[in-house]
Amino acid sequence: MPDSPSSPAPTRANADPAPVAPPLLRVRELAITHDGATRPSPASVSFDIGRGEVVLLLGPSGSGKSTLALALDGLIPHAVPATLEGAVEIEGVSTVDTSVAALSTHVAMVFQDPDAQLVTGTLLDEVAFGPENLRLPVDEVLRRAEDALRRVGLWRRRHENPDVLSGGGRQRLAVAAALAMGSPLLVLDEPTANLDPQGIEEVYATLGEVVAAGDRSIVLVEHNLDAAVGFVDRVVVLDQQGHLVADGPVDEVLRHRATELHRLGVWLPTSALAGLRLRTAGFVLDPLPLTPDELHAALAQHPPVPSSRFARPGEQIRPAKDAEPAVRVRDLTLVRGRAEVLHDVSLDIGRGEFVAIVGANGAGKTSLLQAIAGVVPAPRGTVHVGDVDVARADARSLPSRIGFVFQNPEHQFIAHTVTDEIAHGLRRQRLADPEVSARTAALLTRFGLADRADAHPFLLSGGQKRRLSVGTALVAGAPVLALDEPTFGQDRARADELLALLAELNSAGTTIIVVTHDMQLVAEYADRMIVVADGRIAAQGPTADVFDDVSLVEGAGLRVPPLRRALRGLARHPELARATRLTDLPGSLS
Repeated sequence: MPDSPSSPAPTRANADPAPVAPPLLRVRELAITHDGATRPSPASVSFDIGRGEVVLLLGPSGSGKSTLALALDGLIPHAVPATLEGAVEIEGVSTVDTSVAALSTHVAMVFQDPDAQLVTGTLLDEVAFGPENLRLPVDEVLRRAEDALRRVGLWRRRHENPDVLSGGGRQRLAVAAALAMGSPLLVLDEPTANLDPQGIEEVYATLGEVVAAGDRSIVLVEHNLDAAVGFVDRVVVLDQQGHLVADGPVDEVLRHRATELHRLGVWLPTSALAGLRLRTAGFVLDPLPLTPDELHAALAQHPPVPSSRFARPGEQIRPAKDAEPAVRVRDLTLVRGRAEVLHDVSLDIGRGEFVAIVGANGAGKTSLLQAIAGVVPAPRGTVHVGDVDVARADARSLPSRIGFVFQNPEHQFIAHTVTDEIAHGLRRQRLADPEVSARTAALLTRFGLADRADAHPFLLSGGQKRRLSVGTALVAGAPVLALDEPTFGQDRARADELLALLAELNSAGTTIIVVTHDMQLVAEYADRMIVVADGRIAAQGPTADVFDDVSLVEGAGLRVPPLRRALRGLARHPELARATRLTDLPGSLS
């Protein structure tokens, strides 16, 4: 009698189970101790990655994420001095027993700064460089280069110099160079850290196409989860001590363990943070939203909540601003190389303001900040900080007027220990040695660097370097503090601490000027935005008002912050529709 449609298919007795494919990457009890460090980070970590998986690696600053990434392609222990215990194998090949050159056919790495790995004069030469070093036939080199450049949308520009690309374009080029190696595993360490919102979208669109092709696995270290959350399959989390505390699908880790991760100091998507806060105010948001679209849809269907539970969005008490500006810029023109990057810029920044300078990569915002701080001289125009002409100020006295924090922390380190880096600025103020020691120790504790006091600044993690650079700028007590990408490389807890410190200084009267690509940071902290486009001021005004002009924001290569996108047009919850900051929402994030 034939089987009915619902009958199970017949099976052989004692049939062998289907073979399980071996993992592409195998990490076992991995512990890495950098030279001079007192403990391993990561510490005894084990996990596997299968073919075609996209795995997000999360953890607080100092947990060992970037160190682990360097071990996956053999740079640790072959190039970076460190002690490695345990095992890392890719396609059965040990990274400890195999040279970096030989490993390049198994794993390729893309760093957070594409300029650190671009070495040739044209896009085609850049992408062909790796396959050429494998001594492949010319036809194969050109085939790989063309395929990789087409995948990232740069084939038509193959004869151009990489220097003419935008930040997003150079990062896509770095991805193409990695793809051309034919490596089945791509390791990306903060690939969007230096990119504007449009560049971030470009890079993730490219990576999405790579993943869709099904021939690559990706390990991603990333803080910008608003961009990454829709791209990854699985999440691996390290704690502050470098131990593995979570490993599972996105839903299991980010949705169901969000409160735990928040307490660990791990970044979460803005919509998840908003959801956690709203839950404490009585909103039933299950599952926890991870994207602006999910948060909007959940709230659009949610019944109204009593208005007594709401703060009044946007009405936090702000410090009074003096009429006299802290910074006056008049007719400023700035040239870099042969290119004019700022054109007759004029603006005022009031005393006590918290101002964000924003714009696309290459717009001129960092150049403007550096000119204000006197880091670069301007051939035409003037900059006054208070009553001081920056162009005529003595280099020793200027830091007492305006403190500056570079985008790349290493650019301002001059001492051989973390302690001496902080103490240097205090000694220049001719303070007594006991006071220098006491204030240095207090600042190191405040920035979570006390256990690294004797380390060389260059041996700190990226987040630790950023905190040290901010500390060195604060020691002079300047009334104006200018920071380029202040949260770059920070975990969520340290970023919150740093921004809370800046807000505290601002409330006490310090004028804060930041350049940032983080639009949610701008929404949360800045009183006013200055939008720079093509070396000119495209717009300036109160933060909420500028973000209301969506066409202006997107025309400048920026994007409306995720929270604003999620809450806009909520007819059922009009009290939320104008919220800009997480603190505008009812509830709390304790």
